[in-house]
Amino acid sequence: MLQILPGFLVSLAIAILIGPSWIKFMARVKAGQTIRSEGPESHLKKMGTPMMGGFIFLIPTTIVSICYARSFPKVIPVLILMWGFAAVGFIDDYIKVVLKRSMGLKAWQKMGLQIVVCAAFYFVASLFTELDLTLKVPFAEGIRLDLGLWAIPAMFFIAIATVNGTNFTDGVDGLSSSVTSVVAGFFAIASLILKGGVEPIAAAFLGGLLGYLVYNLHPAKIFMGDTGSLALGGFVAGCAYMLELPLFIPIVGIIYFVEVLSVIIQVSYFKITKGKRLFRMAPIHHHFEKGGWSETKVVGVFTIVTVVACVIGFAGLW
Repeated sequence: MLQILPGFLVSLAIAILIGPSWIKFMARVKAGQTIRSEGPESHLKKMGTPMMGGFIFLIPTTIVSICYARSFPKVIPVLILMWGFAAVGFIDDYIKVVLKRSMGLKAWQKMGLQIVVCAAFYFVASLFTELDLTLKVPFAEGIRLDLGLWAIPAMFFIAIATVNGTNFTDGVDGLSSSVTSVVAGFFAIASLILKGGVEPIAAAFLGGLLGYLVYNLHPAKIFMGDTGSLALGGFVAGCAYMLELPLFIPIVGIIYFVEVLSVIIQVSYFKITKGKRLFRMAPIHHHFEKGGWSETKVVGVFTIVTVVACVIGFAGLW
């Protein structure tokens, strides 16, 4: 713990220090957020808020992690997955904000790039670490799931699904960063317990996210954009695989899972009923907003749920 505490503090400090300059830069280049007209009315005033704030926590996380990389080689694959998905998100943000094409990357383009990122992660993890694709089963001591030939496709699916979950969770001031801060704390402590070797990047990521939250809590001065939200998923999936804990993602990342599930249910119900909606709006956080919850209440409740889920996750380690 004492070994990774300096990394956490340095990452936190860097994020807090670079935040104002990055916000001014994004405002100067007019990299502003667009708002869906069908969304909660309270969000309309956010139009033009600077985005691509993900760099505020990505930069300090990377600086700190590189300093630990020689002694903790497992941080390298996590960085690859984190930055790989961040790059996909950046391209999408760039197309939307700079080129003014509201749809961003086409679905097949985004999926293709994400598959390439997963392949790079697998290659680097296999090269620099003893990657084990057998998965620890929660609450089943000594039992592991071996998917055999399906292990690599499953890894691609889990990583991409996690990234989509963190992406859908990004939609309320401070929500995805608050939830993922708790998840990062889980991975930092779990890595210390298991001697998993990713505790430096998990602690640095936690520090970076907390520094970013200084500017992202309601009312947000900057949004992370797809650059940041996809990077969150890359970090979570990367740490999970380095610790052999992908089956824990639906537990500690319960909010990501529910957000994705709400979208799938909403779209399916809409098609089956020819126009009816089950939720007021999807993803699910907007359903609660439309029902009268404030953004701070949504963030508070979802974060508490994540804390409880992570406590359950710790219980599942044994």
